[in-house]
Amino acid sequence: MTTPSPEPISRRTALQQLAGLGATAALAGCAAGRTNPPARYPRERFQPTPADHRLLEELERTATAFFREAAHPETGLVLDRKLADGEPDSRSIGSIAATGFGLSVLCLAHARNYAPRAELKAQILRTLRWLHDDQVQEHGFFYHFFHWGTGERIWQCELSSVDSAILFCGALHARAYFADDAEIQRLATGLFERAEWPWFLNGKPTLSMGWKPESGFLSAHWDHYCELMLINLLGLGSATHPLAPETWRAWSRPVRDYEGERYVWSPAPLFVHQFSHAWFDFRNRPDAGTDWFANSVSATRAHLKWSVAQRPRFPQWSEDRWGVTSSDSAKGYVGWGGPPDSGPLDGTIVPCAAAGSLPFLPAECLRTLHQQRAVGRIWKRYGFVDAWNPQTDWVNPDVIGIDVGITALMAANLRDGFVWRTLGRDAAVQRGLKRAGM
Repeated sequence: MTTPSPEPISRRTALQQLAGLGATAALAGCAAGRTNPPARYPRERFQPTPADHRLLEELERTATAFFREAAHPETGLVLDRKLADGEPDSRSIGSIAATGFGLSVLCLAHARNYAPRAELKAQILRTLRWLHDDQVQEHGFFYHFFHWGTGERIWQCELSSVDSAILFCGALHARAYFADDAEIQRLATGLFERAEWPWFLNGKPTLSMGWKPESGFLSAHWDHYCELMLINLLGLGSATHPLAPETWRAWSRPVRDYEGERYVWSPAPLFVHQFSHAWFDFRNRPDAGTDWFANSVSATRAHLKWSVAQRPRFPQWSEDRWGVTSSDSAKGYVGWGGPPDSGPLDGTIVPCAAAGSLPFLPAECLRTLHQQRAVGRIWKRYGFVDAWNPQTDWVNPDVIGIDVGITALMAANLRDGFVWRTLGRDAAVQRGLKRAGM
């Protein structure tokens, strides 16, 4: 048994700190504004090998096990983290974002027949019922962390715009996948349509990152490129409380050059180039000249080049072992990555960094994932551990729900575009993309 974790550091903490200290300074050295966006990337069709297919299926199956076993049997709410080997764990901290990822992974598992379909559908219904009828919410949005058995807010955490949006992505995915189930349609629609998106603007051009009943809106806003695209697109797609189309152009798009890669950049780690793409298919949807799929290709390639360039510091890093994004470390949860260097880099590798970019650089990402899969000590019941350090032999005992989630969904999108083609049928998604001009 383990003891409850201390309050974790959110992925967004790093970006909120940047905002508080002045994101403008953090973006110095980039070409500001929206000029000269990345060109469209002519990606050749990738042909996975049988070994590739086996690994991708493993990533999906192990994620299915996590989201079944990490969900509370009564509420359906999903734990923020769990022991990687699946041993009994006394922690009870749930995550609204992990719950959203879980809804999508359960749809994937139902489509692939990874578990009894009646049980998977029952879990989706149980989760949606709790969220719709019982989970604490304000203006339709949810708190970041809570007790997974009661839904009670913990740590005075924020009502989170991004984590709520990830939950809505999962709910809409269930709505799109179970198109013939009236109750899932009602619950998912009710969840999404009560979210009052303009409220989260707080009179500003861009959305606030969060709100607390004790102090009101957080000062940090979604005002420069990152995973904010999924938040804005959902707000634009709302049929009841939509954002105005102008909000899509209200955030900055700074451009960076690194080793021949030119792309719209963010001071946050690699995950910001991945999360929106887990659900929204940006291929062949130019946005005022920017190809967001190509942008993430370039960002991933830049990260790979940067990782390989770190070998003088971290000799275990190479084309076979690369990738770091916000994750656990031997000293706690950190936001780290590059380029440029950010966070207390110590040689830790984070498997979901490459896994979350599978559709962008499939050959390169699969190469490192195969090599890491061969390191037996970092593969457990739920797939890869969250992080490991080949320099020191430290291996994280945990997995983190959102990292398991992005791994599975991007594996599925590489295999056959499952999430993209399913959620792409949803009216709210189509409306959001259209109102954004894509």
